[in-house]
Amino acid sequence: MTVPNHKAALAEVLAAQFGRRDLLKSAAAGLGLMAASAVGMSPAHAQAAKKGGSLTLAWVEAIDTLDPHMTSSAGSIKVINNVFNGLLKVAYDGKKVSFAPDLAEKWDMVDEKTHVFKLRAGVKFHNDDPCDAEAVKWSLERVKSPALKSPHAWKLEQLDGIDIVDPLTVRLRFKKPFAFLPVALTGSTGRAGTIVSKRAVEAAGAGFGRAPVGTGPFKLVSWKENDSIELVRNPAYFEPGLPHLDRVLIRLIREPSAAVAAMMSGQVDGLSVCPFQFIPQLRKNPNIQVFGQVEGNYAFLGMNNKRAPFDDPALRQAVSFAIDRKVIVQQSYFGEAIPAYTCISPPMSDFYDPNIAKSGRGQFFDLAKAKALRAKSKYQGEVNPVYIVTEGFTGSGGLGTRNAQLIAPMLAQIGVKPKIELVDRAIWLQRRNAGDFDLYDEAWVADLDPDETITPEWSTGRPWNYVGYSNPAFDKAVAAASETTNVATRRKLYIEAEDTLMADAPLAVLAHMKVFKILSKKVKGFEYVPADLLNLHTVSLA
Repeated sequence: MTVPNHKAALAEVLAAQFGRRDLLKSAAAGLGLMAASAVGMSPAHAQAAKKGGSLTLAWVEAIDTLDPHMTSSAGSIKVINNVFNGLLKVAYDGKKVSFAPDLAEKWDMVDEKTHVFKLRAGVKFHNDDPCDAEAVKWSLERVKSPALKSPHAWKLEQLDGIDIVDPLTVRLRFKKPFAFLPVALTGSTGRAGTIVSKRAVEAAGAGFGRAPVGTGPFKLVSWKENDSIELVRNPAYFEPGLPHLDRVLIRLIREPSAAVAAMMSGQVDGLSVCPFQFIPQLRKNPNIQVFGQVEGNYAFLGMNNKRAPFDDPALRQAVSFAIDRKVIVQQSYFGEAIPAYTCISPPMSDFYDPNIAKSGRGQFFDLAKAKALRAKSKYQGEVNPVYIVTEGFTGSGGLGTRNAQLIAPMLAQIGVKPKIELVDRAIWLQRRNAGDFDLYDEAWVADLDPDETITPEWSTGRPWNYVGYSNPAFDKAVAAASETTNVATRRKLYIEAEDTLMADAPLAVLAHMKVFKILSKKVKGFEYVPADLLNLHTVSLA
């Protein structure tokens, strides 16, 4: 998450947009804020865009819920991004990810702990209720409430209070400076700042995730289990002239090959994501557009720290050096990835080291080192850990049997011979969440800041820390990094945290992957954002 080098020019734009010098200091410190006028569709497309029409998309990812405060599914976030808005939104100029106003028209950073948001006037939820300061306050307090048990509550744990200044102005008071705030307040990947309708939540109760009501360009009209989700145009959407489409039909197709076949034959107009092995075939089709690049993500092999044999650091370290990432990249990800040395990935350019391969930092393939560490393990002789694997393709990380089939013979070279247990997705999730495994692999995707890349996944006691890792030195470093907006200080702290994490090896990092969106060439105006989003706001049909 960075700002362009032309900081002086950007500061002038931001001054006009946000109106306060303190915010400009934060932007220069690497918060990655960008004025709305610097992003969005081109005037040429805005004039030429055809109104109306129906877009049909194939969705191969799981959709758990459309309640933004409860989902942890990338497949859900792609839908949520088109149904809801946040105080801020993710923007991309082709080079840098940044953050632009969305429901917030202005952002005044009074000091490092106090933020005042002026909301757009006249915005309404799909049920015609006003989206005002009261709605924003209620929505943020819902995320933070222990009763909800939101997986995103950690993003607001430093929020000390919310004041309604006037019907369209809210003041957020934090206990400490919070560098992750711009990401947290986006309506897509952030989810903590996604604003939901109080009346709809109270009416639907636990069923809100199947009957979502937001302020976005599209509203839900139906969700047929294992079949389809239908969205229709929100005629009262606040962005002038948007959306262009009348209807979006999402076909829930579990089998990726069937989804690709539908795309190749023209039965659908796009794919939400695509397995790596089909990309060469799709690129050759003259009627298809392929969007994608290495995004903020990492795939990894997780090791259960809470029980034998991976309660032994030496064994975990041995595993981390026994894996040949170049083989994983070529054979598991079909060359559409790069080896990972740590968790921080290239889009986080203020924090990613492009020369990390030569630095000696992190994890990498070194079989001699792996064998030496294995000899120090308290578990000698052959060990047979349980490696749980879910069937088929489940998302942008390329999960499934392929990684396990490649990793198992690599580990056998150090006397670790996993018992691979193939289970369906629901069982896999249950066992992962309960810690009923020795090894499992997955990927964290759509990360925009190092704080979300490593903090909720590896901090002591956090809900996504499925392996039970705990190190006070790591916890202290990531906590300190989240409380400063100074890029140099944050970078130093994240290096310290990552070095601790990689040395402790509760995980073995594997790769940073490209993430693909596939669309028919008749689809115009799509704005690719490298955060695993499928933004339909500006899309039209030729």
